[in-house]
Amino acid sequence: MLLRQLEYLVALARERHFARAAEACHVSQPSLSAGIVKLERDLGVPIVQHGRKYAGLTSEGEVVLRWAHRILAESDGLRQELSALRGGLSGVLRLGAIPTALTAASLVSSPFCDRHPHVRIVMESLSSREITRRIGEFELDAALTYLDEVEDPGVRALPLYEERYLLLTPDDGPLAERSSVRWAEVAALPLCLLAPWMRNRRILDGFFRDAGATVVPAIETDTVSALYAHVATHRWSSVIAHAWLYMFGVPAGMRVVRLEDPARLPRIGLVLAAQRPQAPLVRALLDVVPRLDVRGELERVLHRYLDPS
Repeated sequence: MLLRQLEYLVALARERHFARAAEACHVSQPSLSAGIVKLERDLGVPIVQHGRKYAGLTSEGEVVLRWAHRILAESDGLRQELSALRGGLSGVLRLGAIPTALTAASLVSSPFCDRHPHVRIVMESLSSREITRRIGEFELDAALTYLDEVEDPGVRALPLYEERYLLLTPDDGPLAERSSVRWAEVAALPLCLLAPWMRNRRILDGFFRDAGATVVPAIETDTVSALYAHVATHRWSSVIAHAWLYMFGVPAGMRVVRLEDPARLPRIGLVLAAQRPQAPLVRALLDVVPRLDVRGELERVLHRYLDPS
């Protein structure tokens, strides 16, 4: 059994298509298929439900897939250990982040790169559900996500900050001169919000419901950048997370107004597999993160826009 054959299996399970899996592995489709067949022969079990098209894995194949993720992760850890022994940590740190936390991700990645300049970081924008799955399958080393949904005992969580909420509205808007506003008042404005399948939007909908209001946005989008592009036209307002100010600030002709805090603020933090031993790159990340003051940095940015004087 070769590691390459396990890589073929992981790619096939991810892509659910032989040609796409072969392309992802930079091999021909016959080579990938032959590798899967050899893996089945070596292990003595059927792994793929064979047919003209990919039809999924067998029950034995699901077991092999779980071990493939673990074995490939351990292989990466071995290479990282040897790299560190040769005189410096190197390799690729695979990070994920929910879209609403991407704006603050550099507060984690930049200090890490300063300390480990030979390590490359690959960062992906992912849903909170996808992050949970990919952490469990060792496809990510760590990720920034909402911690309130993390209940898996196989996942370790490190809180970084609580998500605060603000009204972003035109200077001449009906609520622009207020020091604070209520959720029910915001629901009556023409709004641009994130899409309803996103965790941030589901959180906001819950706060609006708690205030006895129903929100029907004029614009819905799945990226923070598109949301900002729309509100910058001054035709719409939005409810933003305070971490977005760190990257996007406040567009010209707009202002932010404090929204009443709900009873409980969602927590954003770093999650990673609770495996032992940790891979060297993950250990290095765990050494950097406790030294960071992400919460304090975001609070300072928030106060800069709420109290410019």
